[in-house]
Amino acid sequence: MKLDKQDISILEALQKDGRLSNRDLAKEVSLSPSPSWRRLRALEEAGVISHYAAVVDRQQVGLPIMGFAHVTLNDHGSESVKRFDRAILGAPQVLECHATSGEHDYMLKVVAPDMASYQEFLSEYLLKIGVVRTVNTSFVLKQQKSTTVLPLNQVKLE
Repeated sequence: MKLDKQDISILEALQKDGRLSNRDLAKEVSLSPSPSWRRLRALEEAGVISHYAAVVDRQQVGLPIMGFAHVTLNDHGSESVKRFDRAILGAPQVLECHATSGEHDYMLKVVAPDMASYQEFLSEYLLKIGVVRTVNTSFVLKQQKSTTVLPLNQVKLE
């Protein structure tokens, strides 16, 4: 889908407040409600907007421990990778999983209520997948920034 300035305006408004009514969104982006709604539906159908969600404060719900686990697999065979990927999809404490270049194969963003729970996840789950060679975790001491807002002003328009 080719985006134009109006689409970017809609996306920026929704990134600030995903609960905007169509009427408020239309007013925010200087459109009437019908074209605003059509554009929004087109963005959703094209997958530009993948889903809507509430952003929950992990500290407020009792998940203060966050770490980035750098994982190296024993090998890169397709069966090992599939086994790892399936296991990670089944681990709710893993918020993000990225295959990476460099020294490690994956980087996982993991949350836990305490260090004992993280240690249990590591020893009783992650290392028991059977394809993990090493895990090196860096724990977050202080979160300087956290956002879901993409820098849409950097998008090159046609």
